[in-house]
Amino acid sequence: MFASRRGALAALLLLCCCCFAPNAAVAELADKLRDDSELSQFYSLLEQNPVANATLALRSCTIFVPTNEAFQRYKGTAQVLYHMTTAAFSQSQLKTSVTSDMEGNPPLYITNGRNGDIYVNNARIIPSLSVELTNREGKRQVMHIIDEVLEPLTAKSSSTEMNNMDAMQFMRVADQLNLGNRTLRTYRTQVTMAKKESLFESPGFHTFLVPIDEGFKHSTRSGLVDAKVIDGHVIPNTVIFTAASEHDEPKTSAAFEDQIKVTVSFFKQKDGKMYVKSNTFLGDAKHKEGVVLAEIVKANIPIKNGVVHLIHRPLMIIDTTVTQFLQDNGENGALRKFYEVIMDAGGGVLEGINNLSEVTILAPSNEAWNISSIDNIVRDRKKMTDILNMHIIKDRLNVEKIRQKNANLIAQVPTVNNRTFLYFNVRGEGADTVVTVEGGGVNATVLQADVAQTNGFVHIIDRVLGVPHTTVLGKLQTDPMMSDTYRMGQFSHFNDQLNNTLRRYTYFVPRDKAWQKTELDYPSAHKKLFMRDFYYHSKNLLERHLVIADHAYTMKELVQMSLTDTVVLQTFRDSLKVKIEEEAGQYVILWNYKKINVYRPDVECTNGIIHVIDAPLLEEKDIVVSGGSYLPESSICIMLANLIMITVAKFLN
Repeated sequence: MFASRRGALAALLLLCCCCFAPNAAVAELADKLRDDSELSQFYSLLEQNPVANATLALRSCTIFVPTNEAFQRYKGTAQVLYHMTTAAFSQSQLKTSVTSDMEGNPPLYITNGRNGDIYVNNARIIPSLSVELTNREGKRQVMHIIDEVLEPLTAKSSSTEMNNMDAMQFMRVADQLNLGNRTLRTYRTQVTMAKKESLFESPGFHTFLVPIDEGFKHSTRSGLVDAKVIDGHVIPNTVIFTAASEHDEPKTSAAFEDQIKVTVSFFKQKDGKMYVKSNTFLGDAKHKEGVVLAEIVKANIPIKNGVVHLIHRPLMIIDTTVTQFLQDNGENGALRKFYEVIMDAGGGVLEGINNLSEVTILAPSNEAWNISSIDNIVRDRKKMTDILNMHIIKDRLNVEKIRQKNANLIAQVPTVNNRTFLYFNVRGEGADTVVTVEGGGVNATVLQADVAQTNGFVHIIDRVLGVPHTTVLGKLQTDPMMSDTYRMGQFSHFNDQLNNTLRRYTYFVPRDKAWQKTELDYPSAHKKLFMRDFYYHSKNLLERHLVIADHAYTMKELVQMSLTDTVVLQTFRDSLKVKIEEEAGQYVILWNYKKINVYRPDVECTNGIIHVIDAPLLEEKDIVVSGGSYLPESSICIMLANLIMITVAKFLN
């Protein structure tokens, strides 16, 4: 009945157009659409819709026009009237929502995205292409060009009555809607049992995250969905479409009160998949603290009171082990490549993870494996197993615990291979926290931290540890532990050679803390070593630390070479005579009657190896600058006291 009335009204309006306004402005706007080859597909649909043509002829309106490129990506049938509203809105006048002309008048939601872009549902308005006209009737009309076709909620059958549904009504009739054979019965049942229907019926502008039935394949999971978990799936008073969402920006969920605090954020992987995560940073006995990830399997479903995103599993619920998490995300998920490599390496790695009562995994993202240098390593099962084990820690290690381990220094953490250590660095607080980890010469950034499991944590990182991708110079530039040595090498352009991939370097690099101790012992000499005017002295000192040969030496090799005699290594200018010993799993350099600990051995680079050491290889001549000898100040005081006593004694005699 409603459709027939609209058709009759359209016919009447068109008759009025023909009789009284044969040259009306409808032709002008239609001409603009017709003459723009990038908008031809929408124009073709518009021509066939009498209601839309009548609106353009006689009424004020705003029309959102998708480009042809948007139509090429769209798989459905576009609804022309869903792209129109009978009021004229410039970009600055678009606020919160507007009512569409589609049957039932479902709303179109207006949001502001990154860089000030304006979005209509999930479509971005291309700012420079908006047009404003006045038709023959004096009615103001606005056309905005958008980069996506607007997709309303539709039913599988035309016989299904489609009212302007709220989120609860949506879940009740989900089986009849075009959701790609996804069903929501389990979650809907839990919402009803928890008496939370009012949350989904509440008027306003909300974001609802609804788990599909497939996400409840673990038999006990549905029983863990209580009222607080349901609250954690709703972002109140905020409509978030994925294209306009801010990357990893936490939003307060409805589960945010004195006893429990849960935020929700969206993020997109480079492969285009969208994810959402909950972060329970204040929990209780039933709701554990930590992050839970869920893939968005159908996004941006507009409803009367906001938007729905269907997700592949419920948020907040921590009910899988680390092994189960890897398996669940290994088929086609965020860690597909990592899981494939684990399985290709044999069952030992996964079995080892499964046998750990407490474990933390640093899991490279799918994109992290897209480097050419890894291809040959993957084929070497033993080498690959060693690299995979570098990503496994026998401890429950979340960001807060890493921060505590740091204690203003870079935290050193052993992996399951007790000879390999990882080095964490935490910068910033709250949402600005950045965590980096170094292992086997590779510095990785944590993309998603604290993904909680029953027996530990998973941190998703942006690189594969142990597979070098940068030169010795690149490592010095980016590693926060070696910044002082890098800075000293810049004064004399000493660093420039370290980018040469035709050479093999073994570089003994004093860490920043080593230089800090030197500053305490020899403050004047330290000051001048880090002054550009004294670059010659700093250059001479660094040359002693740099071994250039046909081969880069690991610590294990140097220990073996030291068993028979002192090792003589050819440095840039002279030779370095050392012996390397291993004491309680720690490497020690014996040089010039000194013992120097190796803090980080075997930092692999594409053109050599760095060994990070606890003290510079300083000789007496290195602390003599411009004829002055720079001894520790305590020694100077003692010498002065002795000199005074000798002088006084001579005077008395």
